Amino acid sequence: MTAIRQPDADRDTVVFADREFGFTPHDFQKVIEILHADAGILLTQTKAPLVYSRLVKRLRVLGLGSFARYCAFVESDAGAAERQQMVSALTTNVTGFFREPHHFEHLKAHVLRPLIGPVRKGARLRIWSAGCSTGEEPYSIALSILEMMPDAAAFDVRVLATDINPTVLDVGRAGAYDEGVLAPVNRRLLSDWFRGSRGADGRRTLAVGDELRSLVAFRQLNLLSPWPMTPPYQAAFCRNVLIYFDDAGQADVQKRIGGLLAPAGRLYLGASERIKGSGDLRLDGVTAYRRASGAPAPPEAR
Repeated sequence: MTAIRQPDADRDTVVFADREFGFTPHDFQKVIEILHADAGILLTQTKAPLVYSRLVKRLRVLGLGSFARYCAFVESDAGAAERQQMVSALTTNVTGFFREPHHFEHLKAHVLRPLIGPVRKGARLRIWSAGCSTGEEPYSIALSILEMMPDAAAFDVRVLATDINPTVLDVGRAGAYDEGVLAPVNRRLLSDWFRGSRGADGRRTLAVGDELRSLVAFRQLNLLSPWPMTPPYQAAFCRNVLIYFDDAGQADVQKRIGGLLAPAGRLYLGASERIKGSGDLRLDGVTAYRRASGAPAPPEAR
C-alpha cells in the first residue's frame, strides 16, 4: 500500500491511494497512544500503513466514515468492546509448532528431565506461554512434556497459555490445525497425540487429542494488568512478545516474570530479545535465562 500526499488535500491528511478513508497524523497518534496505554505496544511512524489496513475493516463493519470518528468511538464508554477489538486487530500473531527448536531441547534437558521424578512423587509442574497466539507454542511445550513423560496428564502438570487477543485464543482452544502447519512435529508425536480428519475441500486437519488438550489452559491476559497466577513456575516462554514495548516496559515485564519463576526456573525470549537491566536472571543458552538459585522465594504475582 502506497501512502501519498495530494497537493490539494489538507496538509495533515495522509491519503492511501487504493482506499476510501483519509488517515491523518493526528488519527495515527491517537491510535498508538491507545495501543500503548492498553497493551504497552509502541508503534513507530513506519507502521502507519499497517494500522490503516487493519483498522479500516473495523470502520466498514461499524459504518463509520472517518478514522477521527472511530477514535472518538473507542474512547467513549459505548466503545469499550470495540477498543478491545482494536487492540486485538493491531497485535501481531506470528507463531509455529516448535519454532526456535533449540528452546524445546533446552527445556527438555534442563527443566523437564530433572523434574520427572519429583512430579511423579506429587510435585507440581507449571510452564507459562505468554503471548501464545493460536496455540502452537503451548502445544509444543505440552508435546515436549509428553515426550519425556507420556503419562503427564495423570499428574499435576499444566501449561498456561495467555494472550491479549481473544480471537487467537479461540483458535488455540479449538486445537485444530492444517496438516501443513504441523510439519515440524515428528510423526510419532502426531500419531500419539493428534487425531485426523479430512474436510469437504479435501484438506486434512489434525486436532489435538484429549490428553494433550488437558495439559493446556488458555486464558486472556494483558501483560500490563495484574497477573492472577500462583507461583512458582518452572519455565516461562515470552518470545517475540515484548519487541514492541519500550525499554522500561520490557524491563518491568521481565522482572515480574523473574519473580514468578522458581529458583533455577527458566525464561525463554525471542531471537532478537535480551534481558533489560540487571536482576536474578542469568544467560543460560541461546536467549534462555536462568533464575539464580539463591534468589528469594518468588512473591505472589501482582
